[in-house]
Amino acid sequence: MYSTTFSVLLFITPAFSIGVNSEQSCLFNGKDLGQWKSTGKAEWRVKDGVIVGGQDGDPKRSGILVSKGNYKDFDLRLEYKIEEHGKYNSGIYFRRSKTKRLGPPYQLNLGRGVAEEYVGLYLDDWLDKGDEKDEIRKPRKWNKVRLLVVDNRIRAWLNDHPIVDYTDPKPRADLQEAGSIAFQTYGAEGHAGWVKFRNLKIIDLSSLKQKP
Repeated sequence: MYSTTFSVLLFITPAFSIGVNSEQSCLFNGKDLGQWKSTGKAEWRVKDGVIVGGQDGDPKRSGILVSKGNYKDFDLRLEYKIEEHGKYNSGIYFRRSKTKRLGPPYQLNLGRGVAEEYVGLYLDDWLDKGDEKDEIRKPRKWNKVRLLVVDNRIRAWLNDHPIVDYTDPKPRADLQEAGSIAFQTYGAEGHAGWVKFRNLKIIDLSSLKQKP
């Protein structure tokens, strides 16, 4: 009964608030990357309470920062900022299997529409180009992102504007299970760029569903 009621509330409005029984947690403690693991050749560090990812001058040194925890259904909120250069982009991978990956994970791409690197949903191709005209993203400023994933429905907001609402008609088996969340930094056009993240919070909706 609780999970049914919760699901109704979940889809009434994007501005819903979760009550005192919610299990909201910080993905980042503001001090170190103890809750994360780096893969690839990118450099990740913490500066003034902000996660900073980039390359050491070599654009080939791309990589991802992977959460140690796994999440299936979740409500993720954060702020990000990227360098304004060509096709340089970042992204948020999710449902990234650590054991039986059958292909790429879902990705909320964080790029620049003018470079056709939209803030939108990507898998093997664009599932939803989201902020295609680059009208919602704020260049050189902090941008708020909300990513809400429940079953095979994926929704995202950029600066409180809905940009993605996609239901996967036939998700791969590994995309139907819990997986890590990961941040990407990707060099392009011979340029080593940077991305910054702060104010990371997540609600594990799967754990709420399992409660009696």
